[in-house]
Amino acid sequence: MPVRSRLKSAYGKNIAPPEASFIPLEDKRRSGRYHMVYEYDAVVVGAGNGGLAAASRLSAAGLRTVLLEKHNLPGGVATSFVRGRFEFEASLHELCDVGTPEEPGSIRKMFSGFGSDEVMLNEKNLFRAIVTGENGYDVTLSAGRKEFRESLLRISPGSGKSLDLLDRILARNRRALEYNEKKGGKPNRLLMLLRYRMFLISASHTLEELLKSMKFPAEARRVLETYWLYLGVPADEINAFHYFQMLSGYIDGGAGVPRLKSYGLSLSLADVITKNGGDIRYNTEVSEVIYGSDGKVAGVKAGGDEYRARKVISNVIPHNVMEMSGNGNASERDRKLLNAKEFGLSFVCIYLGLDMSAGELGIKDYSVFISHGEKASSEDDSLGTYVVNCLNIANPGASPEGTCTLFITVPVYDDSFMKDVTPENYRKFKSDTAEKYISDCESVCGISIKDHIEEISVATPETFARYFSAPNGTAYGYILSKKDGIMSRILGGDKEFDFGGVIFCGGHSETGIGFGVSYTSGVSATEKALAMLGKEEDGIEKKD
Repeated sequence: MPVRSRLKSAYGKNIAPPEASFIPLEDKRRSGRYHMVYEYDAVVVGAGNGGLAAASRLSAAGLRTVLLEKHNLPGGVATSFVRGRFEFEASLHELCDVGTPEEPGSIRKMFSGFGSDEVMLNEKNLFRAIVTGENGYDVTLSAGRKEFRESLLRISPGSGKSLDLLDRILARNRRALEYNEKKGGKPNRLLMLLRYRMFLISASHTLEELLKSMKFPAEARRVLETYWLYLGVPADEINAFHYFQMLSGYIDGGAGVPRLKSYGLSLSLADVITKNGGDIRYNTEVSEVIYGSDGKVAGVKAGGDEYRARKVISNVIPHNVMEMSGNGNASERDRKLLNAKEFGLSFVCIYLGLDMSAGELGIKDYSVFISHGEKASSEDDSLGTYVVNCLNIANPGASPEGTCTLFITVPVYDDSFMKDVTPENYRKFKSDTAEKYISDCESVCGISIKDHIEEISVATPETFARYFSAPNGTAYGYILSKKDGIMSRILGGDKEFDFGGVIFCGGHSETGIGFGVSYTSGVSATEKALAMLGKEEDGIEKKD
């Protein structure tokens, strides 16, 4: 059954709660209508991954919850689209830390806890990395501790002792997180220093620094750093602890691939929300954040109506929330903090529907990282690093029988990639870019693509900017740099932007980008909201 046939159930209880009231618009004569004021416990803005997770947890906790989404379907970038007889995955290649049904990882446990029945498959070959030029290599890494070790040792036989140390660091980090969670995020600092020193070291250094200190040979470091693209920050900037958490999830459980693509995951959470009694309002774009006389957020305006709530969780990037808050409500502090943020990567994505199966075309790899250098540039016609995915290897039913799909992802670091693009030559730019990367992929991988293209679609940063209103078309929120990394964000959470009590989730929140961490951020945002509501209730009881 095509995944889109399940959309109807996602619309759910799209009705007003009993507390809704009619209030006339200021200019009733001109508008000829009334606007509604709805009362909720919580409003979630944006049905991206974080917003869906937040609304799922809030509704499950019994709070009157509404999820507002400007599009006519849930998911944000976690969606799919149809061209001809192909349904293309819009963005998701895989999830880390999914695990197996027998040994579930955190993501599988999370979806099970939500009540989602979506099926996730496991791909054991994590990736193939092809680096061209001098000192280039071609290596495939496999999931599983033993398999991962053996596949890395094949290209770097001298990495044995370093891999032993990596295993110890991953184990210590895991135990440190368990201890921190047990202590509610307030661990004994002396105990952390004495017992979890390796955790503190990995949390305070970049990936490049730590791999060098662990004495990994250069060839092993380059292979281990391959996944940096998934976090949008190179090895000399990304926090080692953050990277190791992602790598550990892939090693232990392989790559998790949704059977019905990421849109199936989105629909499953939309179903959970409505089954829990939550409301989802599609085609409802938030235009303004409402504040009370005390300067605290009190709800939002959307479609001419008001949605009042005790808590507001935003899956919308804070820069856009600032614009919706008005000059009098976004504090000078919030503005300065946002001005200090740097936007993360965007992408050019080339979607290909091919008229032959992967096996017939000689495609054997699920995920291939091809590198001609770090960055692609329009100035020197460099191809940089890009990723090629064939979902059919992990999920044979990803396209009609006898066909396959390829998905080429090209990271875009700054405006220079599209600096000469105008409305008049935009179509040519997309065509030329697709031609360049398809030709290179054919040459590097030794496969035939052009002669078998049945459907093709190209998305650019402009596409993403239009679709989810992200500044510069960024799909990665804010860069997780040395000065603004995950650890500094978590430890300095009270120093992040506030906007009168708006709680943020999604790829621009403290944990950064990634499908899995975006879902997790929604859960974390919910825990913050519930804790705040609990304190408010305690205060009310004491006053009584």
